[in-house]
This record gives sequence, C-alpha cells and structure tokens, in this order.
Amino acid sequence: MTVKIIVNGETREVESGLTADALLDFLSLPKKRIAVELNSEVLRRSLWRSTEISAGDRLEVVHFVGGG
Repeated sequence: MTVKIIVNGETREVESGLTADALLDFLSLPKKRIAVELNSEVLRRSLWRSTEISAGDRLEVVHFVGGG
C-alpha cells in the first residue's frame, strides 16, 4: 500500500510504513550534513530509523553547505 506525503513542497507516493531513514534512501538523498523536519519539527538523527512516515506527513530536507 502506498501513502501520499509532501517532501520539500512536492507530493510523493511512498510505501506505507517507511521510516525517515528509508525514505532518504528511497529518494537517493545523502545522509551526511542534512537536517530533516517532519511536520514542522526537527527530527533528531537518532530517531530517523524508528520514525515511520504516515499519509499526509510534510517533510523538509535541508542540506548544509560549508564555506567561509
């Protein structure tokens, strides 16, 4: 079964029960130097593997860029 979620403003269909960590893999997003916000709250990296994504969830994935 699939569910609809919104990632960075774009609607996507993903498998039900997918964790935040698995979603990043599914979307081919690098896991280093990024932050994930789930429904307007920052999701701690330690919770990525245990947090399941549900229908209607809104995620923002932000890449950190270094520089001087």
